[in-house]
Amino acid sequence: MNNTRRRTYGTVAFMVVVSLVIMYFSITPSHATGTGTSSSPYTVAQGIANQGSSQVNVEGYIVGKPVSSSSITTSDFSDDYAVAIADDVNETNVNEMLFVQIPSSFRSNYGLQSNPDLMGEMIEVSGSLTAYFAHPGVKSVSDMLTSGDVSDPGSGGTPPYDDTYYNSAIGKTGNSLKTELHMIIDDHVELSYSDVWNALRVTDEDPSNPNNVLLLYSGKSQSKFDNGGNVDDWNREHVWAKSHGDFGTSMGPGTDIHHLRPTDVTVNSSRGNLDFDNGGTEHGEAPGNYYDGDSWEPRDSVKGDVARMIFYMAVRYEGDSGEVDLEVNNIVDNGSAPYIGKVSVLKAWNEMDPVDSFEENRNNMIYDQFQHNRNPFIDHPEWVEAIW
Repeated sequence: MNNTRRRTYGTVAFMVVVSLVIMYFSITPSHATGTGTSSSPYTVAQGIANQGSSQVNVEGYIVGKPVSSSSITTSDFSDDYAVAIADDVNETNVNEMLFVQIPSSFRSNYGLQSNPDLMGEMIEVSGSLTAYFAHPGVKSVSDMLTSGDVSDPGSGGTPPYDDTYYNSAIGKTGNSLKTELHMIIDDHVELSYSDVWNALRVTDEDPSNPNNVLLLYSGKSQSKFDNGGNVDDWNREHVWAKSHGDFGTSMGPGTDIHHLRPTDVTVNSSRGNLDFDNGGTEHGEAPGNYYDGDSWEPRDSVKGDVARMIFYMAVRYEGDSGEVDLEVNNIVDNGSAPYIGKVSVLKAWNEMDPVDSFEENRNNMIYDQFQHNRNPFIDHPEWVEAIW
């Protein structure tokens, strides 16, 4: 009899505990435990605390645009590349904010230069909790949604070419992503070295003067036909120096206009085959560019362009089909070896100088009119971090 009562009381106690557990999880909001689900996104504070998490949603008020790791601007926005969000609409402490990097496909709808009225709006962002501007942030953004877009959760749209050109690469990371991107961009029309002149007249045309091209390092606008080998001419700069792998001007890497750009003859000569790094002496003919015995630092507004061209070359040329195998490393003074550094600096440049409209248009023209392949790191700059 006593044993029967003990079994009955034990069963009842067990059922009560189970019921209490079920009740707790049914009434406790998931964001209180930091799950960051689509039904209950992270707060900004939780996003800061959970840096390194991927595929999460974060909700906060747009309070400005990041300009450095420790400051934001709240007016006179210079571009659409990023927003800062906070839990308090009146937050001024940058340490209480997340910096959100905005992919090109979302900038027209969510960038502050194009949409200054978004200041103070609540926004939900889907992406990875990763530092941006060396500050807690959100990158690899796949969706953005303000309170005014609730009826259209897909208003940001799928990034261009993701459903077609890049379809097989979506969702991959590391070497799997690098290999898949190589397969996608590998097959392209190869130009002759003489064809490159005319191609650059189209791809690097000055948007403000159709008779000119823009020179990569100096930023100078110069007549399209002032090209050649004279001191004041422009010529064809191999951003991946052709001696790094000794491919010369052969069709393929030597004529791939994804990394060939117009530059001043003497500036090109100064850069020579230097690797990329910060520091050195400022160049007299190209202010903002610095160089020393083993490295070259381009001006700030093209640092990202240079980095993304180098990463393109490291993916496009992998040693198959008799081609050279180009790779990035973290040293300088690589000489004739098929390497260029420093990868850590190039990654930083990719972040600090986001893709702009000139770079996007150039990528589109190369794809549509010339080589019929794309630079994936212009379309998806976050893939640099996903691979390297």
